[in-house]
Amino acid sequence: MKQPQQATTVSSPAAAGSSPQAPVFHVGDLVVYETTGVCRIQAMGPLDFSKGKRYYTLLPVFGSETIYVPMDSGAFLRPAMGRQEAEALIAQIPSIHEDTVSIRNLQLLSDYYQSAFHSHDCADLVHLIKTIYAKSTKAQQAGRKPSSFDQRYRKRAEELLHGELAVALGISREDVGEYIRQKLEGPPPEAPAE
Repeated sequence: MKQPQQATTVSSPAAAGSSPQAPVFHVGDLVVYETTGVCRIQAMGPLDFSKGKRYYTLLPVFGSETIYVPMDSGAFLRPAMGRQEAEALIAQIPSIHEDTVSIRNLQLLSDYYQSAFHSHDCADLVHLIKTIYAKSTKAQQAGRKPSSFDQRYRKRAEELLHGELAVALGISREDVGEYIRQKLEGPPPEAPAE
């Protein structure tokens, strides 16, 4: 998997040579926060309890909680992908190959899977999903049940990936899988007229 994106890490509000008080993002922006997924910035600035410390107030698009992130915390925050980036990623899916994973130690396997989440790169999520899918298919072919441990990671990767693609494409998260299939395979053949 690729190295984490460092250029978009919010290390301080003074990024890119701007003044120390200049925000990196703006109210209303859609961003990806850590491993939460896509959030909308609801507010920026000091909170009642913060003694002047500035925060991003984030509302996850696919959640109901409110998240407060200190603007100088070093937390990972990047702009959510747009439609063109989403379409380019979907077109790239066939060229993203899975790994053959034979790690048996659950802690090492967890670390390996977590690296895809911590890279904050959607191509790495595709890679992880394809890797776990291939591993599960191999287990089924051998007469074994796919690991629930693996399936939890696959499900979380799909939630993050499909959530960001849904926002970028303006469709529901539930429709993303079918959208990808149609883009890669084309529309289903029409039934012959009788």
